[in-house]
Amino acid sequence: MKESNPVTGNPLPELETVPKPTVLMETVTLVSLTAAVLSLILFAWIAGSLSHASVRHFDFAIRNKVHEYATPTLTQWMIWISFIGGDGLTIAAILSVTLFLIFHWWRAALWTVINISGTLVLDLTLKYSFARLRPLPFFVPMPRTPSFPSGHALFSFCFYGVLADLLADRIESRRLQVLIWTIAALLVAAIGLSRIYLGVHYPSDVVAGYLTGTLWVSTMVALDRMRKHRKAKTKI
Repeated sequence: MKESNPVTGNPLPELETVPKPTVLMETVTLVSLTAAVLSLILFAWIAGSLSHASVRHFDFAIRNKVHEYATPTLTQWMIWISFIGGDGLTIAAILSVTLFLIFHWWRAALWTVINISGTLVLDLTLKYSFARLRPLPFFVPMPRTPSFPSGHALFSFCFYGVLADLLADRIESRRLQVLIWTIAALLVAAIGLSRIYLGVHYPSDVVAGYLTGTLWVSTMVALDRMRKHRKAKTKI
């Protein structure tokens, strides 16, 4: 029996009940695994090169270049954008899970909880494993946690990226799907930039955060598609 919108009574699509072509599922799985492997390789390379002169030069060159464009108005905007990737993201995650439960999107709610929980474990484990000292902030107080990788970049990539996917899969309009993905991509990029602008992260921290997010989300997608494929085969 399909779940219905408690307000309108219309059926609400749930990803678990929507059939996917086998070829599409296999392609998504392959792409996800490839992205996960490439992200892991790049992350390992950056992590192993943190003390190299080339990485230090890259970090300070980008950091100083971004700081050249600082203005009081832009600083206020960057603080607000950074909030969306921090405490604001926590609020958005709680609100999203609540709405998913209200609309009976059980799997979307579970996916979001698992996504955020896994991201939190990854963030804390990596930060305290590498224990990289933060740069001197330009405009805000020094955060208490280590610098590598950027938690804002990691969480924003995982949460807003997955949220865009969950929403886009439930919308038929192609234009609206593109709009959702565009907003999510711009938001994730802006959050990473805000951390560099405010001076609380090196650029390599932000890049590593995005790579960690790609690794985590791609692995989740691949495992989910393989589970669906096995489930489909058992019904044949």
